[in-house]
Amino acid sequence: MKFGIDRLIEEPALRKPLAGKRVALLAHPASVTRDLIHSLDALSAVKGIRLTAAFGPQHGLRGDKQDNMIESADFHDPVHGIPVFSLYGEVRRPTAAMMDGFNVLLVDLQDIGCRVYTFITTLRYILEAAAQYKKSVWVLDRPNPAGRPVEGLRLRSGWDSFVGAGPLPMRHGLTLGELAKWFVSSLKLDVECNVIKMEGWNPTTAPGFGWPLGEYSWINPSPNASNLSMARCYAGTVMLEGTTLSEGRGTTRPLELFGAPDLDPRALLKTMESLAPEWLRGCRLRECWFEPTFQKHAGKLCAGVQIHVDDPEYDHEAFRPWRLVALALKSLRVLRPDYELWRNFDYEYERDRRAIDLINGSELLRQWVDDPAATPSDLDALATPDEDSWREECEAVLIYR
Repeated sequence: MKFGIDRLIEEPALRKPLAGKRVALLAHPASVTRDLIHSLDALSAVKGIRLTAAFGPQHGLRGDKQDNMIESADFHDPVHGIPVFSLYGEVRRPTAAMMDGFNVLLVDLQDIGCRVYTFITTLRYILEAAAQYKKSVWVLDRPNPAGRPVEGLRLRSGWDSFVGAGPLPMRHGLTLGELAKWFVSSLKLDVECNVIKMEGWNPTTAPGFGWPLGEYSWINPSPNASNLSMARCYAGTVMLEGTTLSEGRGTTRPLELFGAPDLDPRALLKTMESLAPEWLRGCRLRECWFEPTFQKHAGKLCAGVQIHVDDPEYDHEAFRPWRLVALALKSLRVLRPDYELWRNFDYEYERDRRAIDLINGSELLRQWVDDPAATPSDLDALATPDEDSWREECEAVLIYR
């Protein structure tokens, strides 16, 4: 198969409309060709493409910023002699001065299929700015490594944030190119948006189910997106950022495991099994112990659970990470009703709303966890209509069938 960047470089006909245009690139460390050449370097070497600027999203063009709310600065690229603008520094949205430096913006970002991953929000902001300043946007499409399954509550009205670009469910099932089409349609943007499609992407094929195992190398799109297993788990484990439980940051398996110094994983797993065994399908869960080197519980031995989605027991269609982690939080609340679960801190520059609510796009998940009378079927009753309506809505923007 071929990603959008490789097709653009290899097929002169695709590049023809760029002749004579000033071209900018929005990219990060995973923006590489099949040969592992960064897109900025690869495009600079192509005759007929005149690169005049570059942009970096959260964590920076080089991916050097480890954690949330650690900003990147603008800088001048010494190799290519162009300005590199940060969209996670002094601004989140591109300024008029930034937009003035190009005619066409190429977006080459590896997403991981979850609403909370902020590259989606940056894509929305770029499209809105392009509509305002009459620029063109080309999305060089890449796979959704979490594949096509859809899961989770849709973001509610009034809950937009930098981790919630619109009324998507937690696990959206689209590629970045398809998301761009959805933004243009749902926001009614008057913008020229072109998607350089992948060739040969089949998100239903094992063992990758969205990620072309054996054909393309995995490069971390953000520092803690360390492998395909993390991408599969992330739509559930990202919720742990809004809790006092460690999500494994500061370990070698971030966002694939969770725990705390005072957690009893054996009792937790037993309770999860008793409440909703069907929500545990498609993966294997293992008691584990870990000591984070930074962030929550740094330097303390944590007991917890690792989610395994990289062996023959993995069932892509059955695995539901959002429900699984929701069930873990509910089970902890059942076992220890007074457990200090919800973390109070500034999250993606929001100070007046709880992180767990921002992550879920409403208060509904937290209220379900905290309600002693609420059952798994109650959460299903909330989420299933959202999932069904999203699948129906997205039919119009699907590129790969």
